[in-house]
Amino acid sequence: MKTSLRTVVIGAGAIGGITAALLRQSGQDVTLVCKHPEIAALAAGRGLHVTGVLGGMTVSVPAVASVAELTGTFDLALIATKAYDMPASARALLPFLKENTLVLSLQNGICTDALAEVIGPERTVGCVIGWGATMHAPGELEMTSTGEFIIGRISGDQAKLEPVREALSAVVPTVVSDRIFEELYSKLIVNSCITSLGAVSGLKLGEMLRRLRARRIFLTIIGEAMAVAHALRISVPPFGGRLDYEKLMRGASPLDRFRRHTMIFLVGLKYRNLKSSSLQSLERGRPTEIDYFNGYIAAKGEALGVPCPVNRRLTDMVREIESGKRPIRPENLLDEALGR
Repeated sequence: MKTSLRTVVIGAGAIGGITAALLRQSGQDVTLVCKHPEIAALAAGRGLHVTGVLGGMTVSVPAVASVAELTGTFDLALIATKAYDMPASARALLPFLKENTLVLSLQNGICTDALAEVIGPERTVGCVIGWGATMHAPGELEMTSTGEFIIGRISGDQAKLEPVREALSAVVPTVVSDRIFEELYSKLIVNSCITSLGAVSGLKLGEMLRRLRARRIFLTIIGEAMAVAHALRISVPPFGGRLDYEKLMRGASPLDRFRRHTMIFLVGLKYRNLKSSSLQSLERGRPTEIDYFNGYIAAKGEALGVPCPVNRRLTDMVREIESGKRPIRPENLLDEALGR
């Protein structure tokens, strides 16, 4: 018999909105927390309009404008806010959690430590989002690529995630991993390459990775991140089952360097129109999640005695852009601190 979970989704952006809509369409008991009353009214009234790779649909989802407006308690909570808003959302959610409620972090970057500090490690679940989405306007959401959810508890029996896996499979195929930190770290690496370089340069991925200089920085970010992984004594799985960082960075011959640059160039060619999420945030005048990307790698490296000068410099450059002290421009890639 299918298990029914009373679920709350916090965040009505692309990921949160589409997840809530598809859960609701499958007949599950879902409440969506939106940031603004007008978006909550739209979601609960006309409904969320979802387009893209799964086709088109409009799904009405019960919604409220703040966590404080929720009633009762929930079996499952999905927090799909920006990383820097997640701790406050988790704290506000505490009165609505049961002792055994599982809470998923649907942020980019690694936020499980911060979430566990608020709700406790036994209730904390990490989630890798392997599919793409974008919000064109409030309530107008597009799933841009298919993929999967990878979920895992940071503490406790993974078998207790089976009802969650079953529920989320209504959105995309969902698998449970007992190595969720490693899975999150794998996605963190590629996000740190794409989002920071796009943020400082203002370029889409294809145009950016046609440049030798950008590819060198891209590979240096990976190299520093893998050095931190080795210091943490973790084995990083290939991202998406395809991008194997260990194999990519192996060898120092001219042929090895040519192989690396060719692979990165082809990534840029395939996803040439991809625009950095941090760049989009900056263009809207909003802060980025840089502290959870390159900043996370740099901080871990500093704590472990592993030098990460390029990740640290990119973190500082994005902060300078946020504060208005640095313009977004391709010439930022020529910064001497990013290497030769």
